[in-house]
Amino acid sequence: MELNFDELRELVSTLNQTDISELILKSADFELTLKKQAPVGTVFAEAAPVAIAPAPAVTAPTSPPTAPAAAPASPPPSVDTNVIEITSPMVGTFYRAPAPDEPPFVEVGDRVQHGQTVCIIEAMKLMNELEAEVSGEIVEILVENAQSVEFGQPLMRVRTA
Repeated sequence: MELNFDELRELVSTLNQTDISELILKSADFELTLKKQAPVGTVFAEAAPVAIAPAPAVTAPTSPPTAPAAAPASPPPSVDTNVIEITSPMVGTFYRAPAPDEPPFVEVGDRVQHGQTVCIIEAMKLMNELEAEVSGEIVEILVENAQSVEFGQPLMRVRTA
């Protein structure tokens, strides 16, 4: 069995779109093992023991602190609940326009309607049009044209009416 670079890249891309965490491919000529990294925050059933050093003893200060008290923290910025993120449904390449010589589907400030195409995600040589799931105004485009994107990665933010 022979495996060229394009086939290997397609295999990795396909694996990333599945729940398979490990793939072993064997032939008379080679053995290939592909393993996915677990997403951040994943809890594993098996864990190696961890040594924890005892905390150092805390003693009361002998004199008052000389540094001025810190100013109260400013309140966190308000979160706009009317802003919805458009996320990538797959691993692929993000394109803002239908072709290199054509204008982008949307720009910041444009109004979009539910079902309107806002970008293309190319995956395994297939062009997948991504449609807006809400109507509103594009307030931010988070990805550069022709940039690789991951599954679930935010692409744009839309402020709904």
